[in-house]
Amino acid sequence: MPLRQLVYASRPFGFDDAMLAGILLDARRCNARDDITGALICRADLYLQMLEGPEAAVEECYDRIRQDDRHTEARRLLDRPIKTRLFPGWAMRDDPAQSWVWTIEEVRDGAIERATEDEVIGFFERLAAQKIVPPRKT
Repeated sequence: MPLRQLVYASRPFGFDDAMLAGILLDARRCNARDDITGALICRADLYLQMLEGPEAAVEECYDRIRQDDRHTEARRLLDRPIKTRLFPGWAMRDDPAQSWVWTIEEVRDGAIERATEDEVIGFFERLAAQKIVPPRKT
Protein backbone atom coordinates (compact mmCIF):
# COMPACT_ATOMS: atom_id res chain seq x y z
CA MET A 1 0.00 0.00 0.00
CA PRO A 2 1.47 3.40 -0.98
CA LEU A 3 2.42 5.67 1.89
CA ARG A 4 2.05 9.43 1.91
CA GLN A 5 3.70 12.12 4.01
CA LEU A 6 1.89 15.41 4.50
CA VAL A 7 3.07 18.41 6.52
CA TYR A 8 0.85 21.37 7.24
CA ALA A 9 1.08 24.52 9.32
CA SER A 10 -1.82 26.17 11.10
CA ARG A 11 -2.46 28.71 13.79
CA PRO A 12 -3.86 27.55 17.12
CA PHE A 13 -7.18 29.08 18.15
CA GLY A 14 -7.27 29.55 21.92
CA PHE A 15 -4.04 27.64 22.62
CA ASP A 16 -3.42 26.34 26.13
CA ASP A 17 -2.19 23.12 27.73
CA ALA A 18 -5.70 21.66 28.06
CA MET A 19 -6.46 22.26 24.38
CA LEU A 20 -3.15 20.72 23.34
CA ALA A 21 -3.81 17.68 25.53
CA GLY A 22 -7.22 17.28 23.83
CA ILE A 23 -5.71 17.54 20.36
CA LEU A 24 -3.06 14.94 21.20
CA LEU A 25 -5.61 12.56 22.74
CA ASP A 26 -7.86 12.81 19.65
CA ALA A 27 -4.92 12.50 17.25
CA ARG A 28 -3.44 9.45 18.97
CA ARG A 29 -6.79 7.65 19.11
CA CYS A 30 -7.74 8.35 15.49
CA ASN A 31 -4.25 7.85 14.10
CA ALA A 32 -3.80 4.48 15.81
CA ARG A 33 -7.14 3.42 14.32
CA ASP A 34 -6.21 4.71 10.82
CA ASP A 35 -2.55 3.52 10.69
CA ILE A 36 -1.25 7.11 10.69
CA THR A 37 1.99 8.11 12.39
CA GLY A 38 3.63 11.49 12.74
CA ALA A 39 4.59 14.39 14.94
CA LEU A 40 3.22 17.73 16.09
CA ILE A 41 5.53 20.65 16.76
CA CYS A 42 3.49 23.20 18.68
CA ARG A 43 3.57 26.49 20.46
CA ALA A 44 1.08 29.30 21.11
CA ASP A 45 1.39 30.80 17.59
CA LEU A 46 2.04 27.72 15.44
CA TYR A 47 1.17 24.10 14.81
CA LEU A 48 3.48 22.28 12.42
CA GLN A 49 2.33 18.71 11.95
CA MET A 50 3.53 15.73 9.92
CA LEU A 51 1.11 12.95 9.01
CA GLU A 52 2.36 9.66 7.52
CA GLY A 53 0.31 6.69 6.39
CA PRO A 54 -1.97 5.29 3.72
CA GLU A 55 -2.86 7.95 1.15
CA ALA A 56 -6.62 8.00 1.73
CA ALA A 57 -6.28 7.96 5.53
CA VAL A 58 -3.81 10.88 5.51
CA GLU A 59 -6.10 12.96 3.28
CA GLU A 60 -9.15 12.20 5.46
CA CYS A 61 -7.19 13.14 8.57
CA TYR A 62 -6.07 16.43 7.03
CA ASP A 63 -9.67 17.19 6.01
CA ARG A 64 -10.79 16.65 9.63
CA ILE A 65 -8.02 18.95 10.87
CA ARG A 66 -8.99 21.70 8.43
CA GLN A 67 -12.55 21.59 9.79
CA ASP A 68 -11.43 21.53 13.44
CA ASP A 69 -12.07 24.92 15.05
CA ARG A 70 -8.93 24.56 17.20
CA HIS A 71 -6.93 25.30 14.01
CA THR A 72 -7.08 28.32 11.73
CA GLU A 73 -5.33 29.05 8.45
CA ALA A 74 -4.27 25.44 7.77
CA ARG A 75 -1.81 25.37 4.88
CA ARG A 76 -0.25 22.33 3.20
CA LEU A 77 3.56 22.70 3.10
CA LEU A 78 4.67 19.28 1.87
CA ASP A 79 2.79 16.38 0.34
CA ARG A 80 4.72 13.47 -1.12
CA PRO A 81 4.85 9.70 -1.48
CA ILE A 82 7.27 7.92 0.87
CA LYS A 83 8.63 4.41 1.23
CA THR A 84 9.38 4.56 4.97
CA ARG A 85 7.96 6.54 7.85
CA LEU A 86 10.00 9.08 9.80
CA PHE A 87 7.99 8.39 13.00
CA PRO A 88 7.17 4.65 13.00
CA GLY A 89 5.57 3.63 16.26
CA TRP A 90 4.31 7.13 17.08
CA ALA A 91 0.56 7.64 16.65
CA MET A 92 1.48 11.30 17.28
CA ARG A 93 4.72 12.48 18.79
CA ASP A 94 4.59 15.96 20.27
CA ASP A 95 7.28 18.48 20.94
CA PRO A 96 7.01 22.12 21.99
CA ALA A 97 10.20 22.78 19.96
CA GLN A 98 10.50 26.35 21.07
CA SER A 99 13.86 26.84 19.33
CA TRP A 100 13.57 24.32 16.46
CA VAL A 101 11.37 26.30 14.16
CA TRP A 102 10.96 29.88 13.11
CA THR A 103 10.70 32.57 15.76
CA ILE A 104 7.36 34.23 16.41
CA GLU A 105 8.63 37.25 14.50
CA GLU A 106 9.69 35.10 11.52
CA VAL A 107 6.24 33.49 11.39
CA ARG A 108 4.63 36.93 11.55
CA ASP A 109 6.92 38.09 8.71
CA GLY A 110 5.94 35.23 6.36
CA ALA A 111 8.37 32.39 7.10
CA ILE A 112 5.63 29.80 6.50
CA GLU A 113 4.86 31.21 3.06
CA ARG A 114 8.56 31.21 2.13
CA ALA A 115 9.38 27.79 3.61
CA THR A 116 11.06 25.22 1.39
CA GLU A 117 10.28 21.51 1.61
CA ASP A 118 13.86 20.86 2.77
CA GLU A 119 13.51 23.38 5.58
CA VAL A 120 10.20 21.92 6.73
CA ILE A 121 11.34 18.30 6.60
CA GLY A 122 14.52 19.32 8.43
CA PHE A 123 12.50 20.31 11.50
CA PHE A 124 10.98 16.84 11.67
CA GLU A 125 14.24 15.04 10.88
CA ARG A 126 15.86 16.79 13.86
CA LEU A 127 12.93 15.77 16.06
CA ALA A 128 13.08 12.16 14.82
CA ALA A 129 16.84 12.06 15.50
CA GLN A 130 16.08 12.49 19.20
CA LYS A 131 15.76 8.83 20.04
CA ILE A 132 12.78 8.79 22.37
CA VAL A 133 11.00 5.47 22.68
CA PRO A 134 7.30 5.63 21.73
CA PRO A 135 4.84 4.73 24.50
CA ARG A 136 3.80 1.09 24.58
CA LYS A 137 0.41 0.29 23.13
CA THR A 138 -2.02 -1.03 25.70
